[in-house]
Amino acid sequence: MTPRFEEALLYAARAHAGQTKKGKTTPYVAHLMAVASLVLEDGGDEDEAIGALLHDVVEDQGGRTRLDDVRARFGDRVAAIVEGCTDSFETPKRPWLERKREYVAHARTASPSVVRVAAADKIVNVTGILRDHRVVGDRVWARFKARRDQIVWYYGAVEAALRAAGGGPLVDELARANEELRALAGASGGEGGAAPIGQTP
Repeated sequence: MTPRFEEALLYAARAHAGQTKKGKTTPYVAHLMAVASLVLEDGGDEDEAIGALLHDVVEDQGGRTRLDDVRARFGDRVAAIVEGCTDSFETPKRPWLERKREYVAHARTASPSVVRVAAADKIVNVTGILRDHRVVGDRVWARFKARRDQIVWYYGAVEAALRAAGGGPLVDELARANEELRALAGASGGEGGAAPIGQTP
């Protein structure tokens, strides 16, 4: 790894300073480091690891302006990875289900680098839900803007989309995590079409 990776880690830590994981006090940078770790363990290169560190910075911290800054600092390939992992460039964000449907459709044509980073991101998210459920039980679902069946649908749909885009070992790992999530939620994985919690149909 070169100093670019160190710069990206510092950039991510500063951009997400004060942000925590949903319903927790864990600094958000912990999630980013976990995703980057999976990417590197899967054989990802430095650009992909940097993309992993920055995969949420556009969605959560600045939109298109932030993406332009990422491109200027870290190059076109990193910016393309970050853009491919982003489901919203707007503040406030559009309704959850609308954004997620569009992201799933987009993921079906993702590049191999985006497949790797996106799969790592979703693995960290799903395994986090499973781990937290062992601690707080069904209260874990209250952290989300969507119902549990919609959450199960979303991660299953992303898995299928990333497999259609080329798949890989991390997509296989996501499939195993999703199996456990479905069993935990007692859900069939159907989208249902209803609006997320707190939103009108």
